[in-house]
Amino acid sequence: MFWEQLINGLTLGSSYALIALGYTMVYGIVQLINFAHGEIYMFGAFAGLFLVLSGVNVFIALLGAMVFCMLLGMLVERIAYRPLRGKSSRLSALISAIGVSIFLSTLMALYRGTNTTRYPEIIGNSTFSVGSIQISSLQVIILLVSALLMVGLQLLIQKTRIGKAMRACSQDLEASSLMGINVNRVISATFAIGSALAAAGGMMVGIYYNAVWPYMGTMAGLKAFAAAVLGGIGSVPGAMIGGLSLGVMEIMGVAYLSSSYKDAIAFAILILVLFIRPQGIMGQKISKKV
Repeated sequence: MFWEQLINGLTLGSSYALIALGYTMVYGIVQLINFAHGEIYMFGAFAGLFLVLSGVNVFIALLGAMVFCMLLGMLVERIAYRPLRGKSSRLSALISAIGVSIFLSTLMALYRGTNTTRYPEIIGNSTFSVGSIQISSLQVIILLVSALLMVGLQLLIQKTRIGKAMRACSQDLEASSLMGINVNRVISATFAIGSALAAAGGMMVGIYYNAVWPYMGTMAGLKAFAAAVLGGIGSVPGAMIGGLSLGVMEIMGVAYLSSSYKDAIAFAILILVLFIRPQGIMGQKISKKV
């Protein structure tokens, strides 16, 4: 029972981790909480559904949903955030993010309706045993795809030119600009990569739970934000750890306490982290000189 719930928690947590990575990457560079990120996740789920219903192979549909959300994320950054950067307070950008979130979810609700849409059976979900533990093939696929995406992101950040530019911008945006780095291009790429990961998470959740709906990104986005804070906002490894940890704790709470506490667990953890270790598991405490 425990090990099966652990696998369930890791499967759920992998989706939180993929969304949390977008939060933490954007915050690490521009100090912005992109509250529209949950809606990017929702659009990724619907984009994958559209491609699957069009007869596209599920893995090609996953790539297509990621590309679509990359473009959407770049568009949101260009229209809603870039005009405000450096010209107004961070509060203005935060309000803009909330506005974009409401706009995107309402747009999808008007287009698709507010009812839940079922995913077709596109991946055989057979179950096999490892000792006394029951694992489904769908869980294995989701965990493997999530792991590959997380490892790929880490390699991109550590080994590529754009990754080095991202790390430079996260250290000092102004100095990076003075050193010849195209800051706007780096920020746009950051939104694109984070949006692609959120799209992958959205489609995999849609397949796993066999359901998508226009407001699915609201709660998932808030929980992923809690996961990013838990891991250490601004830390990529922290977002991965925070997402997986939150998923496990949520599922364990449902299994051993009550399903009524499912949504409350994430925010209770967030409050505890802010009290005990505000910088999160992997975050670094920054002291300000007065």
